[in-house]
Amino acid sequence: MGPLAGITIIELAGIGPVPFACMWFADMGATVIRVDRQEPTDLGLPSRGVRFDVVGRGRQSIALDLKSTEGQAIVRRLASHADALVEGFRPGVLERLGLGPDQLLADNPKLVVGRMTGFGQAGPLASTAGHDINYIALSGALHAIGRKGAAPVPPLNLVGDYGGGSMFLIAGVLAALLQAKTSGKGQVVDAAMVDGATYLMAMFYGLHAEGIWSGPRGGNVLDTGAPWYDVYETQDGQWLAVGAIEGRFYKALIDGLGLAGEDLPKQHDRKRWPELRERIGSAIKSKTLAAWVEIFDGTDACVAPVLAMADVATHPHMAARATVVTRDGIAQPSAAPRFSATPAEMAKPTVAAGADTDAVLKRAGYSAAEISDLRARRIVGAQAGR
Repeated sequence: MGPLAGITIIELAGIGPVPFACMWFADMGATVIRVDRQEPTDLGLPSRGVRFDVVGRGRQSIALDLKSTEGQAIVRRLASHADALVEGFRPGVLERLGLGPDQLLADNPKLVVGRMTGFGQAGPLASTAGHDINYIALSGALHAIGRKGAAPVPPLNLVGDYGGGSMFLIAGVLAALLQAKTSGKGQVVDAAMVDGATYLMAMFYGLHAEGIWSGPRGGNVLDTGAPWYDVYETQDGQWLAVGAIEGRFYKALIDGLGLAGEDLPKQHDRKRWPELRERIGSAIKSKTLAAWVEIFDGTDACVAPVLAMADVATHPHMAARATVVTRDGIAQPSAAPRFSATPAEMAKPTVAAGADTDAVLKRAGYSAAEISDLRARRIVGAQAGR
């Protein structure tokens, strides 16, 4: 059933952080109804089949013409019986569709309206287009990620879209749902990726203010500057991740590398970090990845193999936890986190846009004749090519 069983969320279909958040809501047991457009959404990527849309799992889908008054009325009726509605349009779009928070909250005073944008609902850039890389550029995160003397490195779209976006949308919606439960009043959650990504940088802002994080990119403790927090190539061209920050873990690393007793630079002697890096790198380069995994097995040296996605599911620990499972030939992550009393489980596979249109409308109180009329006038339907 999951910890969110009994919660209903309306998702206005989009790309990026909103679908990821709604995958999580569905995995946690919520009923998520995705309102799709009747025309395909431009994802900026080559066309793919529904079975490959891992992030779309767990939803019921209804395809509507949101530009029509009838389509807008359907969304308002769905939202009037829901706990939350989430959307990722630019500021003002929802209002122009006649679905602004004022209208939705008038219909359902307990509704939580989650609004996900890159730059927020207000500010000079609020209506400007952008992507993950642009949002984390403004947060300070992108500038901090990369090697010394090299350009900043975009960390996929994990920090802006998902870390700074989806997770803050999830947290905001859940917090507002708790408040609505006690007060009887819903509210709007303004989740902006620039805000979330900056929030994720809280520790680093503190370290910077203290003067601990003061060097150039790639010259600090957690950004590959420290030789005991980096990745090293092994004899067979694989990679070993080393994260031995604390003294006792660093000692375990040096012992495992066979460097104990040698005249090494002190762990925190920054001036001699290049020398220490060369010694650690040479040692790791002398053996294969499999050999190092065996050597460090059971130790607290904070060492791990760098796994390709294709290898994650078969790693002994990941396999024991079934962290990655295969469904319909597609490897994908299981639901996380895990609950003792209300176990969550990976939601059902992604359905084609509009696949549940009739069923959703019937539950919302529309008669068969009304549904036929809506379909005949192309207010509802299924998305072509899906």
